[in-house]
This record gives sequence, C-alpha cells and structure tokens, in this order.
Amino acid sequence: MSAAPPTRELLKLILPADMTMAAKVFAFSTMCIGMFIALIDIQIVSASLREIGGGLSAGVDETVWVQTSYLIAEIIVIPLSGWMSRVMSTRWLFSISAAGFTLTSLLCGMAWNIQSMILFRALQGFLGGSMIPLVFTTAFAFFSGRQRVIAAATIGAIASLAPTLGPTVGGWITDNYSWHWLFFINLVPGIFVTLAVPILVKIDRPDWSLLRNADYLGMALMALFLGCLEYTLEEGPRLDWLGDPVILTTAWIAGISSVLFVWRSLSYRFPVVDLRALKNSNFALGCFFSFITGVGIFATIYLTPVFLGRVHGYSALQIGMAVFSTGVFQILSIPVYSFFANRVDLRWLMMFGLACFALSMWQFSPITHDWSGAELLLPQALRGIGQQFAVPPIVTLTLGGLAMERLRLASGLFNLMRNLGGAIGIAVCATILNDRTNLHFQRLAEHLTRSNDATNSILQSISSHFANLGGDLALGESGALRQLWKLTFREALTLSFADTFLAVMVCFIIATAMVPLMRKVAPPKAPSADAH
Repeated sequence: MSAAPPTRELLKLILPADMTMAAKVFAFSTMCIGMFIALIDIQIVSASLREIGGGLSAGVDETVWVQTSYLIAEIIVIPLSGWMSRVMSTRWLFSISAAGFTLTSLLCGMAWNIQSMILFRALQGFLGGSMIPLVFTTAFAFFSGRQRVIAAATIGAIASLAPTLGPTVGGWITDNYSWHWLFFINLVPGIFVTLAVPILVKIDRPDWSLLRNADYLGMALMALFLGCLEYTLEEGPRLDWLGDPVILTTAWIAGISSVLFVWRSLSYRFPVVDLRALKNSNFALGCFFSFITGVGIFATIYLTPVFLGRVHGYSALQIGMAVFSTGVFQILSIPVYSFFANRVDLRWLMMFGLACFALSMWQFSPITHDWSGAELLLPQALRGIGQQFAVPPIVTLTLGGLAMERLRLASGLFNLMRNLGGAIGIAVCATILNDRTNLHFQRLAEHLTRSNDATNSILQSISSHFANLGGDLALGESGALRQLWKLTFREALTLSFADTFLAVMVCFIIATAMVPLMRKVAPPKAPSADAH
C-alpha cells in the first residue's frame, strides 16, 4: 500500500496565503536586512582601503583585492542562488548564507595579514551573495497587487541605496573607530537574520533530488567565465588591458568559457541558469535596463569619490558626507514613488527615473576643480530621485509576470546583469579617465609655451614667490614648472571626469528611449495549496 502524499502540516509549510500581512511584512523585512548588509559590504571598504592596507602592511596592488575578491565571489554565486534555493529551500539557503556571511565578517575583522583578508572577503562575498536574489523571489511570493508595488519599491531602494551609502558609512566607521568595525558591524544583524528567517519563512521545501541531474559542468563554466571576466574588468584599467599577459589570458578564458556556458545552458535539460527566459521580450529588456542601472549606480559611486579624493584631497569621511545627499533624496522619493506607482503606468515612472539619471549626468558635465559638496548637491539629488523611480519599475515589469518556479532561476540572471553592468561600467569609466586625461593634458600643454603671456606670468609669479622666501632662482624656476605641471594635470583630470559623466549620460538616454518597448505585465495566478 502506497504512502499518502505529504501534507503541508507534515512538511511544516506555511503558504503565503495562510500568513497574516503583519507576518509577511516582518519576514520580508528580516530578509531585507540580510540583503542590505550583503550589498553595502560591496562598497563599505572602498573609502577605507588605505587604512586596511596600512593595518595589514600591504601595498596598493594587494589591498585592492579586498574589494575585488568580494565582487568576484558574489558575481559567481548570484546566478546559482535560484537553483540552490530549490535544492535547499529558501529559508535554509538564506539562513546558511547569513550564518556564513556573519562568520566570515568576524574573520575579516580578525584578519592577521592581507592574504587572510582576501580569502575571508572572497568567502564573505560568496556566502552573502545568494541572499540578494532570494529577497526578490520571496517578495513576489508574499505580496500581490499594491503590496507588491511597495515591496518592489523597497527592494529597488535597497539595491541602489546600499552601495551608495557604503562609502559614507565606511568612512564614518573608519574615522571614528577602526577599519575592523567595517566587518564587526555585521555581527548583530547577521545573527538575527540567521535565527529569524528559518522561523518566519516556510514557503517551500527542499528538493535534494535535484542534485542528481544538476548541471555541474555548466556551473564550472559559469564560474570560470564570470570569475575571469570580473578579474579582467577590475584589473584591466590598471594593467593596460590586453597589453598585460595575465589580463590577455583571463580575457581569452572568459570569452571561450562564456560561449561554452551559453551552449551548455541552452542544450542541457536542467540548466543552472535559465537563459531561455531571455526569449521573453520583457525579461530581456528588463535585464538590459538592469545592466544600465548597474552602470549608472556603480560607475557614479566610483567616479564621485575618485574626483573628490584626487582633485580635492578629501578624506574618507569627507567623501562620504559629500555623496550622502544621493541617499537622502532617494529615501525622500520612496513615498512619492509608492503613491504614483499604484496610479500611473510603471513604464512612465521608469522613463522618468531613467531621464532623471541622464539629466543628473548632464548636470555633472560642467564640473570644475572648484566643485565640492555644494555644487554636487543638484546632480546627486537628481541621481537619487532617478534611482528610486527607475529601479523598482524595472523589477516589477521584469519579474512580476513570471511564475514562481521560473522566477527563482530568472531572478539570479536579472541580478547578475546589474552587477555585470557595475563591473563593466567602472572598468570603462576608469579607462576613459586614463585615456582622456592624457589627451586633455597634451592639448593643454600645447598652449603652455614661452610665447604664451599667461604662461610666462604664472611662471614668473611662482618663481618670484619662491625667491622672496629665500630660495635659489634656478630652483624657483624648477619649482614653478612642477607647480604648472600639477595645475595642468588637475585641469586635464577634471575635464576627463566631465567626459566620463557624459558617456554614462548617453547610456541612459538610449535606455530612456527604449522604455516604450516594454509592455505591461499581469502577475501569474497564485499557486494552489496542492501545487506545493
């Protein structure tokens, strides 16, 4: 006699339909905490790498891997999260990820040398990365209608706000305490999430049978492709791209493994990433928009601190406070967006958000060496508003129409595109800065000759000042030339920042023009109890 099928009571499942709204909100908020700490840790070290390097007796080339190792590990695990959640269930994958993230945060704060720090940061990124897509899928399982719009607005705010706040929070912690607390600060929320999620989120059950038919070759190819691609993008601008033999090798490996991975994913019956979802035009367009917003969010987080640090010589805390206005205006925009999201076509809101982001980049373009926090206020305010009005509609329109089982695999790909956009955006911006700075410097230097009265006046003024202080006249002329070189390089660098912001603006103009290609989506019918 065959055994009776398992019931929800035996499996201890609590379907979203059986939960009170308060229970759903509390469970969702708890998962959002895990997502927030995983995302903010991408950039929380960016303003404190010098202090970390000093504390661990490491050089600049080694210290940069404190951030790079995290990014490489995170970008590998994000697309795997959908498959892993089906194997382990949402609650246990999230809980184990939070526990591992918390433990490795502790280890990062206790790192004894740069090698141990890089290892622990890689593990931290790998263990924390899977929490990010799971929040997307759980939100669509918990909520529908207007509640889903608010949930998407919350997720969108966290996805763009957490990396934006990273340098500010990191700079404040380092200046007031020590760099160790960049990691210790994760312990309390990490432990809370680890213990709370298994109790609150019981919406699915593990399916260990998926291990038998898993696409392990596809996983290896994907890890090889994404790992080498991320390394190439992170290190390429610093190492002269394909002129460096290591970069050339990783670029070739990334290219070959990417082709093999796509072939494997499209031909294998149980792929680890659902590339077939790209046949859905809305999903394909949504991934494109996710990529563009990744370019905008991460590239501007990279550009603004670099400008303030290299041109103005700001400290980590000063940089954080200068860019803080973006987060403030984004938070202020959340209730405004939520009000209109239930009354206006989301495509119009998304178009408005992307256009605001493009306008923000245009407002950055007349940047000069005199710009500081006050001059940056308007463009950063527009960027904060743009992020809030662009990201949530993209989430809703891209993922809102997918059935839950497909949503698990598609969410990882969607989030991967945002991180890839960020990696590629930063790499391209760094390259533009380098190339355009050299070009502008040469053009400015062409006019700084002895036949130029202004040049002679500047040199004479600096030399006279040096001589009045009791210095040698010859040394005064040499010092004047060095000072003129510094001024010229500063202006060339500032002009290159303007060029880079305009390049990002072009990306958002293209994206804004493509919004009408998106179509409205109807959410799938809620699954019945028997389906679980």
